[in-house]
Amino acid sequence: MPDGSPVPDPFSLAGKVAVVTGGGRGIGQGIALGMARAGADLVLAARTAGQLDATATEVRALGRRAVTVAADLADLTALAGLFDAVDREFGGLDILVNNSGTNRRKPMLEVTPADWAYVNDLNLRSVFFACQHGIRRMLQRGGGRIINIASLTSFLGFKHVSVYGATKGGVAQLTKALAVEFADRHITVNAIAPGYIYTDMTRPRFEDPVTGPWIASRTPMGRHGLPGDLAGTAVYLASPAAAYVTGVVIPVDGGWLAG
Repeated sequence: MPDGSPVPDPFSLAGKVAVVTGGGRGIGQGIALGMARAGADLVLAARTAGQLDATATEVRALGRRAVTVAADLADLTALAGLFDAVDREFGGLDILVNNSGTNRRKPMLEVTPADWAYVNDLNLRSVFFACQHGIRRMLQRGGGRIINIASLTSFLGFKHVSVYGATKGGVAQLTKALAVEFADRHITVNAIAPGYIYTDMTRPRFEDPVTGPWIASRTPMGRHGLPGDLAGTAVYLASPAAAYVTGVVIPVDGGWLAG
């Protein structure tokens, strides 16, 4: 049983196996590379095989193992297949990063049931069932770490992202509920809430002549975030250093929520 005793390197992930969904690009890629540098082996999952392969090449260049699973994780059968691959390749799981997500930006009155299902199925439903798959495996190891990717919309309301905001609010609350449920079994469950991070999904917002300058002016640091800006927080939450941290949603937002 963990007792808070010092460990030789409290930030090391050496010998750990981590799943990162959405690991082919953007935030997921940044977190995956950060964990590889800290010593973890990776299972990378997303829809696009080419992007996964590129990230895996970088992980292997850091001396770590990397396995890729190209799948639509909104499909619960494909999601289960991801964890079957983890069992097959590594025989267990220590860290799960639920990063895959999507959005459909439109006024609330124009949202259709298909829009709701498209966003919810990946952003919230798949996160819930990925946690279920992951926790079952972590219990066999005597503990583990789950890191969910929340959002500023877990805290604040923004126009034209009502469905996205609802799912990310759900991610934040799911994080807290699972943290409480599994705290006595040595599984920590936390979330990171990124601010405006420059990725393929957010590029149109930064390139918009009105929105781009507004984001910069609204962020106290005066710049947008990069995927690598999240890596340190993710490594920390996955490491022995965070053994007594659970049920929190940590903003990594350049000061947005504080300003």
